Amino acid sequence: MEKLQYISQGNTKEEQELNIRKALDHGVKWVQVRWKNAPERELTGLCEIAKQLCSEYEAVSIINDNVQLAKEIDADGVHLGLNDGSVKEARLFLGEHKIIGGTANTIADVLQRMHEPCNYIGLGPLRFTATKEKLSPVLGFEGYQKIIDHLKERSLEIPKIFAIGSVTLEDIVPLQQIGIYGISVSGEITKQPSIINTLKKAMIYNCQ
Repeated sequence: MEKLQYISQGNTKEEQELNIRKALDHGVKWVQVRWKNAPERELTGLCEIAKQLCSEYEAVSIINDNVQLAKEIDADGVHLGLNDGSVKEARLFLGEHKIIGGTANTIADVLQRMHEPCNYIGLGPLRFTATKEKLSPVLGFEGYQKIIDHLKERSLEIPKIFAIGSVTLEDIVPLQQIGIYGISVSGEITKQPSIINTLKKAMIYNCQ
């Protein structure tokens, strides 16, 4: 599983598509299409384009929160928020081979996601982010450390956790030292897609 996920950004279908194209052009191999409050037809059109683009770039495409749409366009999977339906039901609907990610904010959330189970956990936010309207309590590095320590104390296998919430290049080393698997990035890549290669190299280097 890739360690860097781009969460798409943009206020219009055109902005979203352009940002996804730029991210793929600069080497992203995993795109989560996220466009809240979008008109249904435009969202469907965007997801179809994203799926096609990701196929051309040999990248993974997943859809935020919309299991039905992920099924319709045969995306590689779906990412579910804490209030966006059951992972178990999504698994039955999409099939065993699809990727299902789940959001978490607390130890209880992480344990729930591990039990369900989903393929990866988007844990955050690391710090305040303007890209999410209803922001969960900020974790900071200390919050991530407490959750990983909790799992280790109980001899539980550490799942594939992705840090989310204004994650920057400088955060990669401390996050990986804690035991975080990967990062989900939105604004940083949208503003500067050329940073993608640097982010990927930093994660590979620090995993050795």
